[in-house]
Amino acid sequence: MRILLVSPRGFCAGVNMAIDALERAIAMFGTPLYVYHEIVHNRRVVEQFREKGVVFVDDVHEVPQGSHLMYSAHGVSPGVRLAAQRRGLQVVDATCPLVRKVHLEAVRFAELGYSLVLIGHRDHDEVVGTMGEAPGQITLVESVADVDRLQVPDPDKVAYLTQTTLSVDDAGVIIDRLKQRFPNCVGSPKEDICYATQNRQEALKAGVTQADVVLVFGSKNSSNSIRLTEVAAEFDTPAHLVDNVTEIDPAWFGPEDTVLITAGASAPEELVEDCIAYLERTFQATVEQLAVREENVEFPLPYEIRPLPPSSRAPQA
Repeated sequence: MRILLVSPRGFCAGVNMAIDALERAIAMFGTPLYVYHEIVHNRRVVEQFREKGVVFVDDVHEVPQGSHLMYSAHGVSPGVRLAAQRRGLQVVDATCPLVRKVHLEAVRFAELGYSLVLIGHRDHDEVVGTMGEAPGQITLVESVADVDRLQVPDPDKVAYLTQTTLSVDDAGVIIDRLKQRFPNCVGSPKEDICYATQNRQEALKAGVTQADVVLVFGSKNSSNSIRLTEVAAEFDTPAHLVDNVTEIDPAWFGPEDTVLITAGASAPEELVEDCIAYLERTFQATVEQLAVREENVEFPLPYEIRPLPPSSRAPQA
């Protein structure tokens, strides 16, 4: 067996920032420490933080008044922020800066009087947060058929945004249809789909034609991980989304298959390492690396928990 290990894969800058932020918040404030929704969409990461005393909630009213609350990497709506303020919660905002950018675009377009179209997946945490920035002015579309049903007050004043974790190709098809229906529609000056999502999809495409089977490490509620399996399916290559090595079925493989391995942007590298060790033991697999590009992006910690610069620290006695 041959393992084709593609990169980039695994944690992106936003996920790294959110996880580091939660680790630092635990060290600073202790536990219980509350997080609105899962800090990132990965079962292993969430379970590890639960073991440390982190409590994940789906409603601000589950958090005792005055407690510390962290917003997840997926962001929250203004309504959640207001509810947290009213409960006197001490908030740490670990929203990914790329998600925050989409929120700011929604506000900007809404203030300019545009009918907003958000391309994304219903009920995803990121989509719920973005929709809350312009209630009554923003419509979710998930398909070309949704675009065909759109009714707007002014066809010449339509703006579109996208969820950051979509398939680049699928989003492109919907955007093309939007532009056909509304030739004057406008979007963000930069792509909303994040660099990490695009890079992981491109790395998969670079190797998938060599593969007999694709393994994608990620949780079932991870949008960007699901999109990776869909990209593989476009090439008629069997793809399996797994949380960990225990979910792997040896019947998926032939003894001389080429197995492409990748991981969604919220999946820890240790999951990939466990899989490689399993395939080496079971199928005498050898590993070949396929790197499409390097990622050197870093995001700063939320300002609420950032270390003070030396000039701001109190002088020593």
